[in-house]
Amino acid sequence: MALFKNSVSESKPVNLNAKVTLFFISIAAALLAVLVAISLYAFRSFSIASATDHIRTAGEIVRVHLTESMINGVIDKRESFLKRMLEVQGLKSARVIRSPEVEKQFGKGLSVESVADDSERRVLREGKAHFEVIDNGYETVFRGTIPYIASANGTPNCLQCHQVEEGAVLGAVSMTMSIEALREKALFTVAGIAGAVGFFVLLVIVLLRRLLRPISDTANAVEDAVQHALRGDFKAHVEKKTNDEIGQIATDMNRLLTFLDDGLNRIGSNVARLTDRTPAAGENLLTATIDMVEGLTKAAHFKQAIEEDEVKVEIYQRLSTTLQQEFALHEFSLYEVSSNKKQMRSIMIDGAMADTCRWCDPEIMIRPEACRVRRTGHIVDGISNPDICYSFKPPIEAGERRHVCFPIIQSGSVGSVVQLLTTPDEQEKLLAQVPYINVYLRETAPVLETKRLMESLRDSTLRDPMTGLNNRRFLEEYVETLVASVQRKRTHVAILMLDLDYFKMVNDTYGHDAGDAVLKSLSNVLKQSVRASDLVIRYGGEEFLIILVDSESTAAERVAENIRAAVEALKVQVSGIVLQKTISIGISDFPTDSDTFWQAVKFADVALYQAKEQGRNRVIRFNPEMWSDTKEY
Repeated sequence: MALFKNSVSESKPVNLNAKVTLFFISIAAALLAVLVAISLYAFRSFSIASATDHIRTAGEIVRVHLTESMINGVIDKRESFLKRMLEVQGLKSARVIRSPEVEKQFGKGLSVESVADDSERRVLREGKAHFEVIDNGYETVFRGTIPYIASANGTPNCLQCHQVEEGAVLGAVSMTMSIEALREKALFTVAGIAGAVGFFVLLVIVLLRRLLRPISDTANAVEDAVQHALRGDFKAHVEKKTNDEIGQIATDMNRLLTFLDDGLNRIGSNVARLTDRTPAAGENLLTATIDMVEGLTKAAHFKQAIEEDEVKVEIYQRLSTTLQQEFALHEFSLYEVSSNKKQMRSIMIDGAMADTCRWCDPEIMIRPEACRVRRTGHIVDGISNPDICYSFKPPIEAGERRHVCFPIIQSGSVGSVVQLLTTPDEQEKLLAQVPYINVYLRETAPVLETKRLMESLRDSTLRDPMTGLNNRRFLEEYVETLVASVQRKRTHVAILMLDLDYFKMVNDTYGHDAGDAVLKSLSNVLKQSVRASDLVIRYGGEEFLIILVDSESTAAERVAENIRAAVEALKVQVSGIVLQKTISIGISDFPTDSDTFWQAVKFADVALYQAKEQGRNRVIRFNPEMWSDTKEY
């Protein structure tokens, strides 16, 4: 295995260097090709321009000589002059061409002075010089044909001797010169440039490969560390190769791995405590932590969903759906213990509503003490200890089954029981799921407790008939359960005392019907502003009490401020008029402000009094300086 790892680590830097080298060579080759092309084009253009100027100069010399020869009467010796012109370096041929007008006046002249090809005819016809490069296969020559134009300007006057019109073409001179030497010089120069650039490129490639070696080694080490991290191992180490930025990357990577290893261990430990999950030896720490966090997140969403359910049956149905969809469990039972604790009834069996008992002895329905979970209030593990519960009696036709039973604690005792079934082949999978399922059941307990209590009191005298809210008597009867729950879970409840500002004015001015309409609208606002697990109570008259379960003062102040703003924006239409009121709110915390619940309620009332004194329409949090036994409230 070590040999395999070493071979992999050796091959990867070579591949990286080869890729970078190939890329650089490609760029250099492209640039070199462009440079050669530009150089050749520049030399060719220079050669043509140079040859053009050369031929133009020689053509002008010929023109001046012919003119002087005509004046001096030695025009018949023009051929010998043209032969002497060939002694000029590079010039290969020179001949004069007569135009039809000159032939008409003076005759055809020498045989070499006749038009030889279409290029010469075009020059005589258009009066424009023509230049071209001719490649004979063994030599490259440049040919230029320059016309002579008749003009009355200058000395001598062409029209004095030639019977032609102004601007007529008198003839042309056609010359060729070799540019082979220029081409050879250009090729030699370009070859020298290409060689110098190639040497420079080779030198850069060698230096580049030396520079890339630490980078590629560090990159492969980082990749190997990342692969280990993906497998949950953050103890890999990246060797520092240089003291520059690459070395700093290696140092920072090692620091990051150490930080992640320490952080994930702490997070994993904390999350494991939340889920009561024991980490397995050699497991992927990262994957396990992600799974636990995802499980907690889904459980939080589950709690949010059940808080918005209307009745407890909906909660049981949602729990059943979660067991089937999230945990792929299809054999299970949900039981509920009656309020008097003397009976158990079946709620759901294997995902369907039922009132029978399939997996246990029916005796538990009439004698709950026979159920080990109901009796002990602890999880019963029938996988690790198959014979632990004598009431577990699965039907024979179902085959061998194992079970795990969970209690759902409500008001300090077992209120519901969840029984999960599995086969011996799948029992390890269920055991791995137990911590996550327990999180869901923990979130279900307080909401189910609230729903259950609300349903049991629905038709009782514990509800205010006008607003539909719980009344003060409900609080007096529920307070023991509430206090026991707070003490058992070691949590907090926030107490909000609310009072409408100048409510008496509404009754005095618009009548009690208008006052009742305002109170009903206010009740709706209060119920919509809190969670389903919280309690909204009409404490008396225009005074209301809200108990925020599992909430501390900071969250309570935020909720109270939202309520105050919502009431301030509330518009109540009564008999063609629109009423708007404000509300004052006092907040206390139990058991932070007082270990006695009713004293905490009194402190909330004291804070409400301060809100009234300070101008109303505000939220005041109780502090000890507000309380004095000598004051009257």
